[in-house]
Amino acid sequence: MRPFLFVLSVLSALSLASAADKPNIIFILCDDLGTGDVKALNPEGKIATPNMDRIAREGMIFTDAHTPSSVCTPTRYGTLTGRYNWRTKLQKGVLGGLSPRLIEQGRLTVASMLKEQGYHTAAVGKWHLGMDWVIKDKQTVAEMNIESREQAWSVDFTKPHTNGPLSVGFDHYFGIAASLDMVPYVFIEGNKVTVQPTEDREIEMVQGKADKYTRKGPAAPGFTGYEVLPTFIDQAISWISGKSADAKAGKPFFLYLPLTSPHTPILPNPQWRGKSGLNQYGDFVMETDAEVGRLLKSLDDQGLTENTMIVFTSDNGCSPSANYPELLAKGHNPSGRYRGHKADVYEGGHRVPFLVRWPAKVKAGQTTTQLTCLIDFTATVAEITGAALPENAAEDSFSFLPTLLGQPAKGPQRASLVSHSIGGYFAIREGPWKLALCPGSGGWSDPRPGQEPAGSPTVQLFNLDDDLGETKNLQAEHPEIVAKLTKQLEALVESGRSTPGANQANAVPIDIWKKNDAAKAAKGKGKGKKTAAK
Repeated sequence: MRPFLFVLSVLSALSLASAADKPNIIFILCDDLGTGDVKALNPEGKIATPNMDRIAREGMIFTDAHTPSSVCTPTRYGTLTGRYNWRTKLQKGVLGGLSPRLIEQGRLTVASMLKEQGYHTAAVGKWHLGMDWVIKDKQTVAEMNIESREQAWSVDFTKPHTNGPLSVGFDHYFGIAASLDMVPYVFIEGNKVTVQPTEDREIEMVQGKADKYTRKGPAAPGFTGYEVLPTFIDQAISWISGKSADAKAGKPFFLYLPLTSPHTPILPNPQWRGKSGLNQYGDFVMETDAEVGRLLKSLDDQGLTENTMIVFTSDNGCSPSANYPELLAKGHNPSGRYRGHKADVYEGGHRVPFLVRWPAKVKAGQTTTQLTCLIDFTATVAEITGAALPENAAEDSFSFLPTLLGQPAKGPQRASLVSHSIGGYFAIREGPWKLALCPGSGGWSDPRPGQEPAGSPTVQLFNLDDDLGETKNLQAEHPEIVAKLTKQLEALVESGRSTPGANQANAVPIDIWKKNDAAKAAKGKGKGKKTAAK
């Protein structure tokens, strides 16, 4: 009997050791936070971010990290699925708060994968990936765009939605449907709104006036933008507290925490107004940092810090609504050293803060230049937990675990990156070379699509080692590199994946040159001339 008990105790110890190797995981996704807004990444920045800096100091800084898209919905899709967003039917723009689900039925997500690995899973915050609301008879909502004012009341909010966060692997959800400037203005718990939206209004600004960035529509009585950020952190802390004992006993948790800040409406609470000495955006970043600090303290207090991996990042670059001219005049650039901002194919649109802290495994105070994308989160977590990824999942995700641990990679590492702008324009990066398949920003900064100087080359080629600010187009000097990167992008599109494996199907045909849009624009210009002549 004694040998049996000995073997049993050894097996039990091995089982516990295996469980202990699986960390708790928290993915914090800020909304429109620029890489220049984090002091640890931009010492010349004027915004104090002590808690973000703590994560950087106690973990690893990725200086060459990117979102797959320069706007929010596509990035969120890629983060949770490990697949480039442009492989879906959403080819440009973002969803609205009433849009149907974007994540396909049956597609593996980080949450569903971790749930299979024995994790508790929760999402707290801004969803913005669509959910299937009950639509009133003879009414509609926009499927692949933001709903119109006429569609704002098309949903029957008394009935639960389907195909939201709970359908893609999350045990628990609390949050809002989309950005805080989009209807409906309600909290959602599980698959139901917590309070019926009976008012037709906008979110208020600090001065008590309607924010020009918000849309009028369904709102719950008493719902304000000010309460959203602290409420999300309260909810996150409460959920973690409820799973703390299980986490210590070997059943870890995964929390996906997509915040609404510092996206519009820019609503710092009263105690934060004026703190940055810059403007309300700077104040809002400081408040966001403080709320992250509350979460960190909660982990400390519960003894969960050591074996909890925190990934801290943003869904794209800073938005121009932060008022760049005002911030620049006071010495602060949210985009840091990079050109452009949110929505652009330029680096400022998709190069973002990316910090990883995991005290039990990751040595503090490190910095890496490894090319990384948010879609790599899926493969990284799979490698950490020993989960096997099927052929038709995480097709574009490369594990950065070897980088975190300072160990040789067991599999392929990311060598190239495809970026995508709000207008659906593509760029591909390999080594120092970046090729943008458009003559301008592809987004909101100058030159905007259709407003490029006459005779502008149709593509842009930059050497980021020599020209990080993307100021010199080298396409004429290096046609061979243009041809090589173009061919590489076409192959990545055609194969349906960028990782090794069997080819997969994209949801729709992919137009990397946006020929259809160009044709429509040309047709539109022709019509405009005729109208003017009349």
